[in-house]
Amino acid sequence: MSTHRIDCTVNGEPCSVEHVPARRLLSDFLRDDLVLTGTKRGCETGICGACSVLVDGEVVKSCLMLAVQVQSRDIRTVEGLADGEQLHPLQESFMKCGGLQCGYCTPGFLMTSCAMLKNNPNPSADEVRHGLNGNLCRCTGYTQIVESVLVAADKMRENQTNGN
Repeated sequence: MSTHRIDCTVNGEPCSVEHVPARRLLSDFLRDDLVLTGTKRGCETGICGACSVLVDGEVVKSCLMLAVQVQSRDIRTVEGLADGEQLHPLQESFMKCGGLQCGYCTPGFLMTSCAMLKNNPNPSADEVRHGLNGNLCRCTGYTQIVESVLVAADKMRENQTNGN
């Protein structure tokens, strides 16, 4: 079996892993090799979005990407959202507004929302719903998830205005 060395950045830290099988999925690399278990395995077909992470700032379904494809790239997982003990505004708003139910899909929603708000810091509710189109939740009607993203967007704009 062919293996590779992968050098990348994960959540702001340099990462180097030897002997990664050529066919290892990014989701398995993150969970099994790097023990970053916030990235969830859901459908493993790219439909549910539970495995969503950011690669070079763009949302990818890690169950559809090979680990070798992140060579020399920047990966951000849900573990990289918080700044030490300070939760990201998205994490805070998902807790405050009830945007999480069982929590299984939450990491994917958080990562997708993070990228969406970077590109559109002041979205409408319809834009949030459209932006979260690739993520599924089986526990909620999405109302609280959309509200959570809108509350976080307000907080992030406020922080930006105040220089935080």
